Amino acid sequence: MSKLLIVESPAKAKTIKKYLGKDFEVVASMGHVRDLHKSKLSVDIEKNFEPEYAILKGKEKVVSDIKKEAKKSDEIFLATDPDREGEAISWHLAYILGLDLNSKNRVTFNEITKSGVKSGMDNPRKIDLNLVNAQQARRILDRIVGYKLSPFLSKKIKMGLSAGRVQSVAVRIIVDREEEIRNFVPVEYWTIDAILSQQDESIASAFYGTKKGKLKIENKDQVDKILSEIKNEKFIVDKVKKGTRKRQPSPPFTTSTLQQEASKRLNFPAKKTMKIAQELYEGINVKGKGSTGLITYMRTDSLRVSED
Repeated sequence: MSKLLIVESPAKAKTIKKYLGKDFEVVASMGHVRDLHKSKLSVDIEKNFEPEYAILKGKEKVVSDIKKEAKKSDEIFLATDPDREGEAISWHLAYILGLDLNSKNRVTFNEITKSGVKSGMDNPRKIDLNLVNAQQARRILDRIVGYKLSPFLSKKIKMGLSAGRVQSVAVRIIVDREEEIRNFVPVEYWTIDAILSQQDESIASAFYGTKKGKLKIENKDQVDKILSEIKNEKFIVDKVKKGTRKRQPSPPFTTSTLQQEASKRLNFPAKKTMKIAQELYEGINVKGKGSTGLITYMRTDSLRVSED
């Protein structure tokens, strides 16, 4: 019985092929194979924002080769990356190959190791349509905003100016924040801090107020008055509050936080960080200065890197 496994990356395909053996043929989709038409909106706003997809230009041969392998196979498994984009790619491949969306033909690998691949193959599932719809919503919003707003900006403000789903909102947030800054009315305030020491122990403290409640200090005269009142007074601890605090472990890295940490601790540029992370995920031996350092700080076993 011949089996076909479809992944995204050619490098990943070679590594996985070694683990699966001769019964499997492993091919790569090279990322997305279908997308909205480039030459038009491709979103029917009047019909519940229904998208119109087409095979990506330059991917015709890739799709043709995958179809040929699929015809020769008794079973087909979709093993694109374990994220929103990867789920959508599997969905598009299922459509192209005429696969049943109710079949458990979707497998995911959180690490490209022998155990990771075996675990993924032992636990196939259906395509997660919620993830697929999330990706479609993002893509459709990108297209609507870009096709509708960019021409308006180009015409009214500056030729060639574009807008996007994320950058347009980000600009709005910046504008709103700038208005808050300009409308801010500075208010003077003061604080009084003290280091209380006894023998070899010390504790930092801050003035709060009186027994009546918190006191807001608005000028230097108030500060001088309070200091004069407490200058020769003894400080007494009249209440001790005890409790237990729980500190949660740091969450797994996202792409951005991984880049930030690698830059801060190892002085890595973003491109180098993502190259090493992708090679680790694909099961390629990482060589070169600094690679071990990055592995030490990585707290995730799966990261997606754009094919671009």
